[in-house]
Amino acid sequence: MAVKVPETINTYCPKCNAHTEHKVSLYRKGKERALAIGARRHERELHGYGGQKYPIQRNKAKTTEKKTLVLTCSKCGRKLMREGVRLRKLEIVR
Repeated sequence: MAVKVPETINTYCPKCNAHTEHKVSLYRKGKERALAIGARRHERELHGYGGQKYPIQRNKAKTTEKKTLVLTCSKCGRKLMREGVRLRKLEIVR
């Protein structure tokens, strides 16, 4: 069974300093930058002898993920992240 979340939520916006209507969407991770300092440093560590510097997690410990909601203010466009609870499926309903 999926947890149903409404398409719009009336909640507090810190920029408007008032309760306004917010559009709800699911957070999705963006593409990682290959030239970011962390990626460059990790690439450097893997060169030469020695191999991987830390253990790679092979099997997943948890069966569910915490779904993060992105709330977009309809007035000013400010985006708020709202950490969700652990659930298998989240459904945004109209």
